[in-house]
Amino acid sequence: MTAKLRAGLVGLGMMGRHHARILRRLDDVDLVAVADPRGDPHRAAEGLPIVDTVDQLLEHRLDYCVVAVPTADHSTVGHALAAAGVHALIEKPLAPSLAEAATLAETFDAAGLVGAVGHTERYNPALLALRARLARGQVGTVYQMATRRQGPFPPRICDVGVVQDLATHDIDLVTWVTGRPVASITARTTSRSGRHHEDLVATVGELTDGTITSHLINWLSPMKERVTIATGERGCLVADTLHADLTYYANGSTTTEWAAAEVFRGVTEGDITRYAIAKKEPLMSEHEAFRDAVLGRDAEVVGLWEAAHTVAVAEAVLTSAASGQTVAPTVPRPRRLGDLSRRPAA
Repeated sequence: MTAKLRAGLVGLGMMGRHHARILRRLDDVDLVAVADPRGDPHRAAEGLPIVDTVDQLLEHRLDYCVVAVPTADHSTVGHALAAAGVHALIEKPLAPSLAEAATLAETFDAAGLVGAVGHTERYNPALLALRARLARGQVGTVYQMATRRQGPFPPRICDVGVVQDLATHDIDLVTWVTGRPVASITARTTSRSGRHHEDLVATVGELTDGTITSHLINWLSPMKERVTIATGERGCLVADTLHADLTYYANGSTTTEWAAAEVFRGVTEGDITRYAIAKKEPLMSEHEAFRDAVLGRDAEVVGLWEAAHTVAVAEAVLTSAASGQTVAPTVPRPRRLGDLSRRPAA
């Protein structure tokens, strides 16, 4: 019988508790210890050793580790794990700056380790189905990708604003769904809740193939909304990622008999189809993919260089908001051929 992978977890906050829950249920994995100097406020690690530091955690001979600490600490923890030869799944965003993100990616590449980032939306059933249908050409040429991500402020966030915490989801999912990076972006932000960081951002951008993007993201709404809309020449697909639903709105082909409506030469309403899709928990799928990558199996994880590109676009959003100008993101490039964080370990 093959020995199970020995996993560790750094951080037992709001997100860390969910990672602990999944790790304790994951096949072929043993969660052997966790680290958090504040202890275990959500009682997610009962029965496991709880230590204060990463160095103490590494004494438990880890194969891999999940990092669920504040963004500002990702770089320090990530480098410590890489130095110890431990594969790492790091919560998004990868780092608070492109420079730190690129350095982490280089470090994991040089060590030959699997590094991945927890852009969980890639495993959302609605977005997986949307991506597959776009690839099959269901809407034809894609004209626009629009997202809305709104809801109340989560008290767990203390070190970053809505751009790094939430917009990074939408930046990543749009480039992943379309297969095209961001060419330019214009943004406006505001802070209305009394915090130092921004709590609302609105962006308009363009992908390298000319697709227009827009994101409306805030922590100011009492209504929770998670919507992605892909509009193309044949209709649009609407993914509700909060409920993992996908709906297709086809362009109409019925002849219009109302003279006043015939003046408009655009599309008309057609059939509406809501698809039945399996709804597996995205975080479980994310963990299964990372486990498989560590085991050397074929698995799709979000590599560190991909995640660094998302950090670069987030920086461009903040730069645009501060300057009032349209900004082209800096494209991070590895110094070596290949990207070890995107393929299974040897």
